[in-house]
Amino acid sequence: MKIAFFSTQKYDKDFFLKENKKFNFDLIFFEVHLKPDTLELAKGYQVICTFVNDKIDQAMLKELQQNGTKLIALRCAGFNNIDIKAAKELGIQVVRVPAYSPYAVAEHTLALILTLNRKIHKAYNRVKESNFSLDGLLGFDLYGKKAGIIGTGKIGKLVAKILSGFGCEILLYDPFPDAHLEYGKYYDLKTLLNDSDIISIHCPLNDKTKHLINKESIALMQEGVMIINTSRGAIINTKDVIKGLKSSKIGYLGLDVYEEEEELFFEDHSETIVQDDVLMRLISFPNVIVTSHQAFFTHNAMRNIAVTTLKNIKDFEENKELSNLVLP
Repeated sequence: MKIAFFSTQKYDKDFFLKENKKFNFDLIFFEVHLKPDTLELAKGYQVICTFVNDKIDQAMLKELQQNGTKLIALRCAGFNNIDIKAAKELGIQVVRVPAYSPYAVAEHTLALILTLNRKIHKAYNRVKESNFSLDGLLGFDLYGKKAGIIGTGKIGKLVAKILSGFGCEILLYDPFPDAHLEYGKYYDLKTLLNDSDIISIHCPLNDKTKHLINKESIALMQEGVMIINTSRGAIINTKDVIKGLKSSKIGYLGLDVYEEEEELFFEDHSETIVQDDVLMRLISFPNVIVTSHQAFFTHNAMRNIAVTTLKNIKDFEENKELSNLVLP
C-alpha cells in the first residue's frame, strides 16, 4: 500500500522508514503542508498521513474523497485541525496517535517553568559573554507555591505528579474530574485562576476552550502569575496575554504552541523577515520563552508516533477494528 505523508521533516522520514521495515508500506514523503493548492499530490492515495498544521476542512475532504482517499492517519494526538463530522459523512476514516509520550510533554512543561523562574536562558547568555553578575536573575522556590493544572488527562496528571514532588500545592480543573488522581485537589476554574501562582494548560482545543485564557480570565489571576501552555495555541488569546505582560499582571509566560503557528513552526525562517507582528512582539519580552512546538520531540515519542501510525494503517488495510479511530 502507498501512503502519502505531508508536512514532513528529515526526522519524520528517519523514524518512519526505520519502523516501516516491519510493515513494508510504500511511503511517499512531501515536505509541503496539505492545503487546497497541494491536494493534487494526494490524488490516488487511499491513505494519507498528516500533522498538526495540516488543516483539512469540508471542501478539502470532498476533494480527497473524489481523489480516492479513505483514511487520514494523523501522526499526532490532536484532531481539531480536521472536520471530523464531514469526514464521517464522506466515508473517510480518521485515526490518530492518542498517547505517544505524555512524559515528553510533561517534562518540557517543567523545563519551561524552571527556565523562566531561574532565568537560565539569561544566565547562559551572560556567562558566554563573561558576565557573572546575578542582578536580574532572582527566582523563587517552587516549594509551597500553588500550581494550577487545567486539564487532567495523561499529560496533566504527570505535571501534577512532578510539581507535587517539588512541594507545590496542586489545584486541578477539568470538566471530567478523575476520582483516582493521587496528586492535587479539584476546584472550579475561577478558584484555580484566583489562587494559582503557576497555571499550566493541558486541555484539548475545542469550542469551549478556545481563548480560555483571555482578558477576563487574566483579570482573575494573581499579580505576577506564571502561565505555561504546551497544549494548543488557540487556548490563549495572544493579544490579551500581551496586554497582561505589559501591565505586569503576567510575570512569566512559557509557550510551546502559538495561535498562528501554522506557517511558522517546524520551518527555518532565520534568513527572512517574519511578518507576524504579534509573535514578534511576544518574543520581545524578557520574561517570555517560546519554543516551536517541540515538547513532544524525544526519541521515545517519535518512535511511538511512527509505530502507532503504521499500526493504525495496517489495521485499516486488514479491515480490523480501528482502536484509535476519531469520531465526531
